[in-house]
Amino acid sequence: MSTEITTELIKELRDATGISIMQCKRALTEAEGDMKKALAILKKTSGDIALKKADRETKDGRVSVKSENGKSVLVALHCETDFVARNEDFVNLLSKLTDMAFKDGVDAMKGAAKEMIDPVIQKTGENIELGEVYEVNGSVLGNYIHNDKIAVVVSLEGGNGELAKDIAMHIAAMKPEYLTEAEINEETKKTVMEIFQKEVASLDKPEEIKKKMLDGKIATYFKEKTLLNQPFIKNSEETIETLLNKAKAKIKEVKRYSI
Repeated sequence: MSTEITTELIKELRDATGISIMQCKRALTEAEGDMKKALAILKKTSGDIALKKADRETKDGRVSVKSENGKSVLVALHCETDFVARNEDFVNLLSKLTDMAFKDGVDAMKGAAKEMIDPVIQKTGENIELGEVYEVNGSVLGNYIHNDKIAVVVSLEGGNGELAKDIAMHIAAMKPEYLTEAEINEETKKTVMEIFQKEVASLDKPEEIKKKMLDGKIATYFKEKTLLNQPFIKNSEETIETLLNKAKAKIKEVKRYSI
């Protein structure tokens, strides 16, 4: 026996789901006024819509970090446009995913993510995808988020939370590719050398001068790309390595993510 589709019933379903009035009315009509069936129909529709949008690029989005009691979780959520990245439903979704990853673990959150994301795809009309999710543990943690687009979490051995946050802020701004010079592999060194050799070869200089110039260019290039060698963004008189040594601290782990 069908139930009359009243405005009160439509409003109840809309309040429960946040989905548009017309979508709620269509679901209730199909379900002959049965609220449970209408909810199931909307859930299936969300999944179908998400599937149709799955091949659309998600170049925008935002990042979130939750940190407490020696644990930090970084979660990235992608969408198609900045308009949706600022949408309240999208922001709330990211917050819920972050809380779940922190409380229940990264794997549990990933398992539940699609069911949480699909209704927001239906509401916003854009493809939404879960990005990287990191958990970082340690007794000294610091994190930094820039414009909700770049997030960094740093774990230190020694030092304090303020130092870890300063280094996280530095990493967000300076984008180092390596922690130390030891991380630079031979293939990378060879490629960089070949590029600078071509630059130096065309110069009208003695060979010994060219050699010094080549060595200087390579050294400068990798110094700019290596975290410990970079001048600290708040004080260019000292490097990150100097800063850490003064505090008798070492970097244990770094996670950086940029939308």
